[in-house]
Amino acid sequence: MKHRSPALALAFAAALLLAGCHTVKDLVPTTLVPPNLRAPENTDDPLKQAQQHLLDATPCCTSFADFSYQNLLPWQPQPFTLGSGSSVANLAGTHSYFLAFRLPEGAKLPYRVAFKSELNGRWLKSSYLFAPTVVMLDSGFQPIGTSADISLCEHMGWSDAASGAFGSYTVDNPLARYLLVYSSAAQQSGKTYWEQSPAAFNSKATLDMNSSGSFSVPHGPDGTIWVGMMNNTYAKAVDNAICKKPQEGDGVLNTLRTALPLPWNSNTSSTGTSSTGTSAGGSTTKAKGS
Repeated sequence: MKHRSPALALAFAAALLLAGCHTVKDLVPTTLVPPNLRAPENTDDPLKQAQQHLLDATPCCTSFADFSYQNLLPWQPQPFTLGSGSSVANLAGTHSYFLAFRLPEGAKLPYRVAFKSELNGRWLKSSYLFAPTVVMLDSGFQPIGTSADISLCEHMGWSDAASGAFGSYTVDNPLARYLLVYSSAAQQSGKTYWEQSPAAFNSKATLDMNSSGSFSVPHGPDGTIWVGMMNNTYAKAVDNAICKKPQEGDGVLNTLRTALPLPWNSNTSSTGTSSTGTSAGGSTTKAKGS
């Protein structure tokens, strides 16, 4: 039987160690790896990516006459998804996705146009929404008045149709023929107050958001927006939506005491007359003068 010498065994072990250096490189701490060889950190930000994508897009339209107004304004709100693949306009130096509508002829003035923006994202604190700007045009594609940034207010209803960020615009000029919906620079940099409440009966919204308290949802360049003639469902949502944080009061109990004075809070008393009453804590007290 042949025996390997210690020197041969040591040389063989050294060779294995050198060969194995290429297979254990993942065990080297990342702090010891040169910066240019490290894996890039995850800096994905959906809102920033959407903003950059819009900024890189080539605009198709730069004036109100460039748009196509073949689509009739829906008789009730319909969803429109704006984003990758949508046409881009350059208005007043700002890129924006847009919707262009022909207004219905013979509609009784004034009437309201309803808007609802859906949250773009699964979690509330990382979501954003498309906030619309509206301008009315006459038959010559000239603006009637100035453009209006639509104020959005949050409403959580019993269904998806009644949940979202709602707003409205009133058409009251008989010369109005067209309606352009886009997002101005001010809208894209703005925010909408949002109050996520346990009273949100929409199970999908409650599960997806999984948050409580109030937030400021930033506006973004894309997303899904509902546009159309106002109907009853949207009118109730718009009129009952939360536009800002409610003013804090003294509490429900104090409010009730102020609105409905109770006998033991009365300033009147019968001096020298003994009477008894039960306090809120259940103890027996005597009236003043006993």
